[in-house]
Amino acid sequence: MRMHRKSGLASEDIILKREMDGLITQMHSAGIPYADAIRQFKKRYILEVLAHHKGNQCKAAEELGMHRNTLSRTLAELDLDTTAIRNGMRRPPSSERPRIQSIASAR
Repeated sequence: MRMHRKSGLASEDIILKREMDGLITQMHSAGIPYADAIRQFKKRYILEVLAHHKGNQCKAAEELGMHRNTLSRTLAELDLDTTAIRNGMRRPPSSERPRIQSIASAR
């Protein structure tokens, strides 16, 4: 990881800051209220962490630094359907998975 000499920030942090600054400017210019911006950020961030943990709320809550009950309440406040999140992270039943031919049978 490269460090920026003046600020001590890694180059990835500088890129992220620029991207975030641009996004915030766009949201402000579009007239998005602060509460809506925060709500959208929370939704997207929590969904990203949940996806990383394949829908496991206990592991996601731990990474987010909150109790699992707090995560569950936050999901409800953000109108995120936890059932849909969990089901979206699971593999489909074998009857719905595409069939893959073996190499030997394809010859």
